[in-house]
Amino acid sequence: MNRTVLWKIVLILAVLVVFTVAIIPTKDNPEPIRRGLDLKGGIHLVMRVNVNEALRLETDQAMNSLKSQASSQNLPVPTTRRLDDTTFVATTAAGVGTADYERIGHDFLPAFEVSRAADGLRFHLKPQTAATLQHDTVQQAVEAIDRRVNALGVTEPIIVPEGEDRIVIQLPGVDDPARVKDIIRTTAQLQFRIVEGEAQATAQAVYDALPANVRADVDILPGSREDELGRVVGTEFYAVHKEVPVSGRDLKNARVQKGQVGAPVIGFTLTPEGAPKFGNLTGTHVGRKLAIVLDNKVVSAPVIHSQITDSGVIEGSFTTQQASDLALVLRSGSLPASLTTLEERTVGPSLGRDSIRQGVTASVIGFLILIAAIIVYYRGAGINAVLALLLNLVILLGMMAYFKATLTLPGIAGIILTLGMAVDTNVLVFERIREELREGKTVRAAIDQGFSRAFATIIDTHLTTIISALFLFQFGTGPIKGFAVTLLIGLGASVFTAFFVSRMIFDIVYKPTDRPREISI
Repeated sequence: MNRTVLWKIVLILAVLVVFTVAIIPTKDNPEPIRRGLDLKGGIHLVMRVNVNEALRLETDQAMNSLKSQASSQNLPVPTTRRLDDTTFVATTAAGVGTADYERIGHDFLPAFEVSRAADGLRFHLKPQTAATLQHDTVQQAVEAIDRRVNALGVTEPIIVPEGEDRIVIQLPGVDDPARVKDIIRTTAQLQFRIVEGEAQATAQAVYDALPANVRADVDILPGSREDELGRVVGTEFYAVHKEVPVSGRDLKNARVQKGQVGAPVIGFTLTPEGAPKFGNLTGTHVGRKLAIVLDNKVVSAPVIHSQITDSGVIEGSFTTQQASDLALVLRSGSLPASLTTLEERTVGPSLGRDSIRQGVTASVIGFLILIAAIIVYYRGAGINAVLALLLNLVILLGMMAYFKATLTLPGIAGIILTLGMAVDTNVLVFERIREELREGKTVRAAIDQGFSRAFATIIDTHLTTIISALFLFQFGTGPIKGFAVTLLIGLGASVFTAFFVSRMIFDIVYKPTDRPREISI
């Protein structure tokens, strides 16, 4: 045996060992190839991100920024009014020019177009900026959901955007679907807003008690009414200023703590940028109530006794689990906009077991029939193809284990298709060898010419399939990507086994030095 054949044997054995080890279950890794939602069971959700809320928030922040800049430059603070999600109007006092406010808009609100109108200056969010903000909102929602799901310990979640404003969420093996869905849906938009007046039993009562000149500047939000023991006994309403000087974006961390009477509360710390804003908010409103608003509901409204800078506590009627979940979503970041559930499916693990059993049974039966057909038709060369096929399967499964790819039902279909294409590769080579033999070539010449001339055809067919698989992987979601991954890996493995392993087996059986006169094909 020459050195060339020897190092090929060593290389093939090394490949076999490396990929076989990857698919053997161990104590630390009992599931080398992770199963997808359709095999393991879990939750499938399709949610729409309400991107208009992000546009509205951007407009509200622009209004506050215009007022703040006007005040800092000793200009009369204009009256602002939002016309729609992307437009607001600023009205100045009689006799006050608009040139300075236009300059502020150009310098400090670059995302808005400024134009003059009969009712004042109009600020409109630029279309390109609005489109970018919508895209970023969806991406931020994906990242926030991903952080929350990972904090729960869900393995191999699939969280991908779909279309302009949708997100597909697949969570395999979830034990408590209801809790996970609640955590995902929680927007966790935390806001700190000053309370105007006192809480009332109805929203109308709050509105009637407000001075007429204040009503346009506040939102009336619900909150829980508690008795002396801290138990929720009803609902009351608060008038809170529309301006949001400090929000969840300024939050650095959140942890569950014990309150004064042992009830769970959420302690929070602020970022270096948020601490001065919170200090200014509490310092200038000592003696007034500060509403802690979560998802447009007042959680608590404590009185500000002194200036607070970098930390605080959120109190409410929380259970330990509720406080823990809320701290989790606050730590992972608030969603930039609320979510609307468009589709929801819970897949039971029994479906996965049935699918695996049926898929494995179909694969084994098909594989055995394929082996029998190859051996009967190609005789000794058929055994060569079977050995290459087995190594192909080991490489495919091992690569999936190393890349931590998720096996799905379409992935199983991709494996079966890959094995079929691997056989097709051997068939092309074997038929080419037969043609060379019919032309009177010697056995060694027929083998050499068969592999050489079939190579271009096989690469051409594999290349077109690889391009299709790449498009499926790039633009597909969930199961489609699983199919593409198995197909791509299998195509590469089939080329390796057909032109390296099969060729090596022929070289061992039909040595050039033996000058073989016939071949079992």
